[in-house]
Amino acid sequence: MVFLTVCTAKRKPLLANTAVQELLVDVWCESDLWLVGRYVLMPDHLHLFCAPACVEHPSVRKWAQYWKSRASTRWPNRLEQPVWQSDVWDRQLRTGESYSEKWAYVRNNPVRHGLVKNAEDWPYQGELNSLLWHD
Repeated sequence: MVFLTVCTAKRKPLLANTAVQELLVDVWCESDLWLVGRYVLMPDHLHLFCAPACVEHPSVRKWAQYWKSRASTRWPNRLEQPVWQSDVWDRQLRTGESYSEKWAYVRNNPVRHGLVKNAEDWPYQGELNSLLWHD
């Protein structure tokens, strides 16, 4: 399982809205060589957990490059281009405890940034696939 962080170009606050969330969910479902688990969209970056969907899969960086390109092509507002920073930050998780700790941190990101009082109130989060940890 991989923990992935992707930022917008120049940290523009583009991501925390329903249209973008729907677009990203569609693109992640279409980019099916990796499975997206839990995710949180912040205004200028996103965090997600992902895992390969099959034995033969591209690197997580190539996969992210692919879905970022697909999302940019279908972006709702052309004036917001470029949307993404070129690089991503990824970290392979080693234990189930690390997954739980990372999710607790990610889930509370909107609270730490003063966007909501409770993590469950943040509307731009979800889980597309249940990524189960097997030690």
